[in-house]
Amino acid sequence: MAAVAAGLVRRGAAGVTQGLLRGRARSRGSGRAVFEKLSVLRRGLTLSLGTFVGYEAYNLISCVTEVHASFKAEEILEQADYLYGSGETEKLYQLLVQHKNSEDAELLWRLARASRDLAQLSRTSAEEKKQLIYEALEYAKKALEKNESNFAAHKWYAICISDVGEYEGIKAKIASAFVIKEHFQKAIELNPKDATSIHLMGIWCYSFADMPWYQSKIAALLFATPPSSTYEEALHYFQMAEKAEPNFYSKNLLYLGKTYLKLNNKKMALLWLTKAKEYPAHTEEDTQVQKEAVELLDSIRQELK
Repeated sequence: MAAVAAGLVRRGAAGVTQGLLRGRARSRGSGRAVFEKLSVLRRGLTLSLGTFVGYEAYNLISCVTEVHASFKAEEILEQADYLYGSGETEKLYQLLVQHKNSEDAELLWRLARASRDLAQLSRTSAEEKKQLIYEALEYAKKALEKNESNFAAHKWYAICISDVGEYEGIKAKIASAFVIKEHFQKAIELNPKDATSIHLMGIWCYSFADMPWYQSKIAALLFATPPSSTYEEALHYFQMAEKAEPNFYSKNLLYLGKTYLKLNNKKMALLWLTKAKEYPAHTEEDTQVQKEAVELLDSIRQELK
C-alpha cells in the first residue's frame, strides 16, 4: 500500500513536473506568439509612421509646388500688365503665348487680348490678323470655361466673337449679336466699375442704332425681334463709362463726340472730339482716334462757317 502510495506520489510528482514543463513550453510558445504579435505591431507602426511621414512630405511638396506655381503665375501677370501699360504689344504676346495651355483664367483672357491687339497692328498681315483673331477667341473661350465668374473673360469673349463675325458674314455677325450683348451685360454685372465693359456696351448700342438698312432687313429675317438700339442708349453707356473712369480711353471720348453729332448736338460733339484729338497717343489705336477726331472736327467747323 505504501509502495503503491509512493508510486502514486512519484507519478503525481512526475505528472506535475511534466505538467509544469508543458506549461513552461506553452508559456514560451505564448511568449513567442506575443513577441511576434508585438513585432508585427512594431513593424506596422513603423510602416504607418513611414507612410504618414511620406504622406505629409507629399502634401508639403504639393503645397510648395502650388505656392510656386501661384507665385510664378502672379509674376507673369505682373510682367504682362507692365508690358500692356507700356504698349509693348508684341513682347506681351510673346510672353503670354508661352503659357497658352495654362489653367489660369486671368492669364488666358490677357492672352486673348494680346492676340487681338497684335492682330490690330498695321504691320500685321491680313493672313496673320485672321489667324490671331480666331486664336484670341479660343483663348477667351477657354478663360470663360475656367472661370465663369471672371468679368474680363466675359468681356473678351464677347469682343472676340464680334471680331470673328467680321470674317463670317453679315448673317453670322447679326446672329451672334444677342450673345455678345449678354456677355457684355454679364461683365458689367460682375464688375460695375469696369469702364471698358460699359464702353463696349455703348459700342454695341451705337452699332445697332447706326445699322445700315440692308443689315436691318437681314436682322428682321433672322429674328422675330431683331437686335436694335438708339443713339440715346449708346450715349447713356458712354457717359456712364466716363463717369466710372474719367478720360480712361481715347475711343470713349471719340464715341461721345460721334454720338452727340448723331443727335445733332454740335456743341457737345466739338467738346468731346477735341478731347479725343488731344488725348496722348500711346498706341496705334490712339493715333487712329486722333486722326478721325481731327477729320470730324474739320467737318463740323466747315458746316458752322
